[in-house]
Amino acid sequence: MEEFRLHAYASAALYKERMKFVHDKKILKRKFKSGDLVLLFNSRIKLFPGKFKSKWSGPFKVVNVSPYGAIELESEDGTQTFKVNGQRVKHYLGTTGERHLVEQFKHKDSPTPAPTTD
Repeated sequence: MEEFRLHAYASAALYKERMKFVHDKKILKRKFKSGDLVLLFNSRIKLFPGKFKSKWSGPFKVVNVSPYGAIELESEDGTQTFKVNGQRVKHYLGTTGERHLVEQFKHKDSPTPAPTTD
C-alpha cells in the first residue's frame, strides 16, 4: 500500500510540473517603459456582463515601472496616478491623436433631422 501511495505522489508531482510548464508558456512577457500608452483590464466587468462592454479602459500613460512588476499609471487628464499589477495592462496600439480624431468625427457627423417638404 505504501508503494501505491508513493507512486501516486510522484505522479501528481510530475503532473503539476507539466501543467506549470504549459501555463508559463502561455504567459506573455511584456516590457513597459515610462511614456508608453497602455490599456487597463477591468476585472469587475465580469460581475455585470454586457455584450458590447469592453473589459479594457484607457489609454493610460506609464509613469514608473518597478522591478517586481508593479506599474504606476497616470490618468488621461494627468490629474491622478495609481499603481497596478503589471499583468493587468497591455500595450495600447493606437495614438491619442487618433482617438481625438474619432471623437471629432462623431460630433461632426451626428445625424441631423432632414428638412420636410409639404
